[in-house]
Amino acid sequence: MLLGIDVGTSGTKALVVDAKGAIRARALESYPFAIPRPGWAEQDPELWWEAARRTVRAVLAEVDAGTIRAVGLSGQMHGLVALDAAKAVIRPAILWNDQRPRAEVEEILERVGGLDALLALTNNAMLTGYTAPKILWLKAHEPESFARLRHVLNPKDWLRLKLTGELATDVSEASGTGLFDVRRRDWSKPLLDRLDLALDLLPPACESHEVTGYLSAEAAADLGLPPGIPVTGGGGDAVIQTSGTGILKEGVAQTIIGTAGIAAAALTACPDNEGGRLQLFCNNAPGTWHAMGVAQSAGAGFAWTRRLLGLEGESFEALTAMAGGVAPGGEGLIFLPYLQGERCPHPDPDARGVLLGLTLHHGRAHVVRAVMEGVVMAIADMLALMRPLGLVFEQMRASGGGAASPLWRQIQADVLGVEVVTMAGAAEGGAYGAALTAGVGIGVWPSLAAASAGLPVVTRTEPIAANLPVYAERFAHYQTLYPKLAPDMHRLAQGA
Repeated sequence: MLLGIDVGTSGTKALVVDAKGAIRARALESYPFAIPRPGWAEQDPELWWEAARRTVRAVLAEVDAGTIRAVGLSGQMHGLVALDAAKAVIRPAILWNDQRPRAEVEEILERVGGLDALLALTNNAMLTGYTAPKILWLKAHEPESFARLRHVLNPKDWLRLKLTGELATDVSEASGTGLFDVRRRDWSKPLLDRLDLALDLLPPACESHEVTGYLSAEAAADLGLPPGIPVTGGGGDAVIQTSGTGILKEGVAQTIIGTAGIAAAALTACPDNEGGRLQLFCNNAPGTWHAMGVAQSAGAGFAWTRRLLGLEGESFEALTAMAGGVAPGGEGLIFLPYLQGERCPHPDPDARGVLLGLTLHHGRAHVVRAVMEGVVMAIADMLALMRPLGLVFEQMRASGGGAASPLWRQIQADVLGVEVVTMAGAAEGGAYGAALTAGVGIGVWPSLAAASAGLPVVTRTEPIAANLPVYAERFAHYQTLYPKLAPDMHRLAQGA
């Protein structure tokens, strides 16, 4: 048996997978994140450890602890977990969706000589959500904390530290710090030098299947596992979710509707990231890369809508059924899901959400439908950026919580114009891919491609011909709105 643990933004999941890739047990523990100020997002790392402890013990109630042969890790990317010399947490973790280090992004660009110079070093633009500007923000705004700073980890790698006592990360996670040269699959020493950051601030970066340490006696006792179990590199959730559904070759893309909305595709070479509008990361298999776009608020936008409309008591199924009673196109409503700023295709922390076209005729069902459609439009916007890389998509593999909705899958098929399928394990998030990489690490499978090769298709959704022109017209309209409204968004964000 293989144990995958995924440290998410809203909860931690533990999943047990057998040597055939079948899921044998699962458990989820939810928790909140704090918003100390508008645009900020923080979390106490101890929430992750307590949730990991509870979920692992829950799955071990169904599976013999003695059968667990390896542990793989996944987690929310880009977060800053700041540690002192004793490897103790200095302050709450600053999360991926935190927009505070805007000035630090500009500072980084100025120090390296502009966007093109940065792309030459890392092949990625710098975003407010990345780890690098958070480190500089700490230096500028919390100098006492920065003076104590000796180690920087991302969330799942802090969990690794708790499990093994070792400092390590994997290449997919490291790619999302903004400090990693994805072409070379190593830290960018020239960039670190220009930012006056020491290389030993960062952990060693390994391939996802490599063993990074072994379960300590103390952690084993807390979790109810035998000590000495190997813990592998794993991956950042946005990347390893795609590996867990077999996105390791070109021609197939992944959509993820979780807290964020993600469009992703695999690459067998690392192309130049023209303009830096996409995220080009290392993938979880050696010699492969990952093209990705991330919309800040997908499932988060759906949850916001539920609260806004006073529908907290309604189930996810009831809400999507309500939306299903509205015709495609929301009867004239368009939603821009920029509720927490945006990352792709518009890297703009001051972008704001918009619900356009409201009339007295519209009700709650129309709003829910418009939000669901707006999330898919954001995904389509990102996929449009990938086509110049030569990527042609014949199929979309849907995952994340949104993939559980037949309506959301149908909207994806109709907006994107291709078959949408869900695969076994797709609803499990990064935990499933983490378990598979752990299996590769100890020789259960010879490669990640072999581990995911036998995944069965669970659902197939074909586009509805009559809906294609409706959504083609609506998407064309959607793409005109941000350029027109951005100046107003910025004035509102700045309090003007």
